[in-house]
Amino acid sequence: MRNAAAIVVLFAAVVGLQAVEAQRAPLGLPQGATGNMLYVRSAAFMKRAALSYDALVADAYWIRTVQHYGGTKIANAAGSGATGKQYDLLYPLLDLTTSLDPYFDVAYRFGAVFLAEPYPAGAGRTDQAIALLRKGLRTQPQKWQLAEDIGFVNYWWVHDYTQAAEWFNRAGDMPDSPNWLKPLAAVTLAQGGNRASSRRLWTEIRDHSDYDWLKNQARFRLSQLDAMDEIDILTRAVDTYRARAGAPPRNWLDLVRAGLLRGIPVDPERHVLQLDPQTGKVTLAPDSPLNPLPDPERPA
Repeated sequence: MRNAAAIVVLFAAVVGLQAVEAQRAPLGLPQGATGNMLYVRSAAFMKRAALSYDALVADAYWIRTVQHYGGTKIANAAGSGATGKQYDLLYPLLDLTTSLDPYFDVAYRFGAVFLAEPYPAGAGRTDQAIALLRKGLRTQPQKWQLAEDIGFVNYWWVHDYTQAAEWFNRAGDMPDSPNWLKPLAAVTLAQGGNRASSRRLWTEIRDHSDYDWLKNQARFRLSQLDAMDEIDILTRAVDTYRARAGAPPRNWLDLVRAGLLRGIPVDPERHVLQLDPQTGKVTLAPDSPLNPLPDPERPA
């Protein structure tokens, strides 16, 4: 037991040292490089060195992964320079983690989100996200959640609805998969990325996901879709007013007085929607937490 504890402490120290060194960017690097280093990149070597404590060492590398992702994301939000903004260690760390523990489902599923999220919030590497999930499926070929996640990556970030439908279908064929996956595949294939199929996808996630963070993301996306629907309705009201008056309304009260609205419109987060008096364009308030809305051609 002492030997096991000593090994865990040793590996934790090595991983911690790598985390410290990754923050030190040497001078003279080319533009866009960070100086991030990972001393051990060979999973085979690390498995031998772990002396059968693979899962414990995988935990240490997963912690390092989360530190790298979180620290880089905070650096991006703070608007720091190019160093610290790169996610170049993210995939190597996830690859090591899942090689040491091939059944580390959280590393596959959360790691794929870290990789797929568009830069600068994430690495913007949907190819690596899919590669990581495929790696998990090679170990667990009947793990429908991993196939489902590949479908979601293709749907949310790649906007390849044919591939998304194919992976939802594969997931639906796996043992113990939920009965909503096969219909979702059909809707995705038939309707692509339109708003109705997006709403169905996010509603299924909200109602059936095992993860609170994913349920919260679904609620957020559904609120965005509600806001987009509301903006479409208001835009039609503005067009009707313009056709009658020969000019766009100056404010919402003009539409209320004309009987086209019952009151001042707000988004699902209770922020007053904006009306441009020159163009009649309807938008979210700048401080609305629903900003930015998805591209109308590629909804949520």
